[in-house]
Amino acid sequence: MAQATYSIRMDSDLKKDFDFVCENFGMSSTTAINVFAKAVVRERRIPFEIKADNRGTEAFRALRATAKANGIQDMSLDEINDEIRRTREGIDE
Repeated sequence: MAQATYSIRMDSDLKKDFDFVCENFGMSSTTAINVFAKAVVRERRIPFEIKADNRGTEAFRALRATAKANGIQDMSLDEINDEIRRTREGIDE
């Protein structure tokens, strides 16, 4: 299998801590990232929960309620993008 290189940027302290933890697991950071990538491909999802704190949750819920009240909660991505385009172009329908 051909090899490819991934180049990523991260905080230098995070890299140092990540390398240290990986070494304690008995693997390199490259091996750990490959384990992560294989899990994502195999499971077709991020293999752990990603969530935000509650600071943005209330705003998101308010936006969702407004969309529902205006009957636009089921807009497709194409419809949303079209709405954005029309707004940017100053088209008022």
